[in-house]
Amino acid sequence: MSELPDELWRQILEIGVKSRGWTYRDLCCLSISSRRLRRLSGDDCFWSHLLSSDYPSSSSTLPSSTSSSKSLYEIRVVRDRNRKQAAHRRAILRKDSQITQHLRRIRELEDQLTEETKKLTATLSELSNLRRVREATVSLNVWQPAIIRGREKQIVEQCNVSVDSRSRTLEMELKLCKQQIAIFQKTLNEERQRLHLANKELASMKYHPIDNISNRESRFKRKSKDLKCKGLAC
Repeated sequence: MSELPDELWRQILEIGVKSRGWTYRDLCCLSISSRRLRRLSGDDCFWSHLLSSDYPSSSSTLPSSTSSSKSLYEIRVVRDRNRKQAAHRRAILRKDSQITQHLRRIRELEDQLTEETKKLTATLSELSNLRRVREATVSLNVWQPAIIRGREKQIVEQCNVSVDSRSRTLEMELKLCKQQIAIFQKTLNEERQRLHLANKELASMKYHPIDNISNRESRFKRKSKDLKCKGLAC
């Protein structure tokens, strides 16, 4: 490498940048391999080509006082990185908002399902009472001991509505309650699935390999420290 002149290395770098599609990452990797390549890879012509190919509109958006193409490229890369990070934060906030909406909707559906279940229970209870009234009415037409006949008569007298008409109304209400409960249950399950999917998407958006490794290492250190403290205590 040291035997090749700088002119030849410049030609190699120029071919890589202009013909082989090298990116700024390739130039940065070369620049850390040796002091000579660091000096040669910082040539303004390479960075000028990258700047014009990667950011054609950079001349109108970057400050004109900066003369180095590499500095201009760095400014643009930092600006793009900040823009992407801001967009990523906005996407996370939108996903958090979606999860909050799903949770609110789930609570509403659970409340509606609870109310409808209470209504169903009350309807079943009233239907059961009307059946007892109907059975007591039939029992009055046959001979029974006086004590049983008195109890059946009391049940019939306590009912102030038409048994048949009220029973038909309650049966319709019971059918409607069951339909509503089935609809609420189906909608609730679908909303829970949406919430689960949104949580998975949020976890994927927040995932960062380096952060995860750091968290695992910190948990491992805490666990090792706890085990060491327990060993000393014993």
